[in-house]
Amino acid sequence: MGRVLVVGHSPDPDDAFMFYGIVSGAVRVEGFDEVREVVADIETLNERLLSGDSLDASAASFHAALHIVRDYYVLRVGASMGLGYGPVVVARRRLESLRGLRVAVPGRWTTAYLLLRLAVGDVFEPVFTRFDAIPSMVERGEVDAGLLIHEEQIAYERRGLVKVLDLWEWWEGRVGRLPLPLGVDVFAKRLGRVAAEAFARALRESILYARSHRREALEYAMRFSRVRDPELVSRFIDMYVNEYTLDMGEDGVRAHRTLAEMAAEAGMVPRYALEHLEFV
Repeated sequence: MGRVLVVGHSPDPDDAFMFYGIVSGAVRVEGFDEVREVVADIETLNERLLSGDSLDASAASFHAALHIVRDYYVLRVGASMGLGYGPVVVARRRLESLRGLRVAVPGRWTTAYLLLRLAVGDVFEPVFTRFDAIPSMVERGEVDAGLLIHEEQIAYERRGLVKVLDLWEWWEGRVGRLPLPLGVDVFAKRLGRVAAEAFARALRESILYARSHRREALEYAMRFSRVRDPELVSRFIDMYVNEYTLDMGEDGVRAHRTLAEMAAEAGMVPRYALEHLEFV
């Protein structure tokens, strides 16, 4: 039996686009005979990683990754980072504050939730729910506001919702013009750094393959999108599969370390995260 690499990724269109080269079989991971996919929404992947599930590599929210860095490298390739945009809080009307309000959030371990807590504190009541259910919950008045990630963060106006808080604007006001960290890919340290480097190379090749076979890769990614507008999905992919995704670079590393330090200082992630955070 050949060597199998178990890889988790979300069905979100940006993740699907990034992994297209690998899942189509066009790109192989050196040292492994087979890549076995585990496809689940990002919060499910976060919870599996945090529970000790033996995923060899996986997409993860950076917030969740900070709790498992003793056991996983953070890859410099595959990161979802925004420069000039990020998650937003929306409501049916303008709100002066979130204090005392019920806010739907897309998971306890998402980076968006971490950022919102850093931005406003724990002044609101979080309602944890699937990210794709949040806009409808806000529309129906089941919650006072909702924290949007993925395609809905650029589609909410179609529903008549208004922006209450832009987390990119908060981030830029705190740290300046550094990209905003959101999602990363992680790789198990038990498999060694050489294997991590091989997977990072393959993921980079997979992204480049998707770019050079854009029509097919977009068709594949559209299968997973909740928004059925191909133009909007294409725009979302271009937002989050960018040059930082190919290599987050020193600005990206600095941005991730800055967020880790802020979260540790606020007591929202363990202090050991700063010591064990390693990029490959």
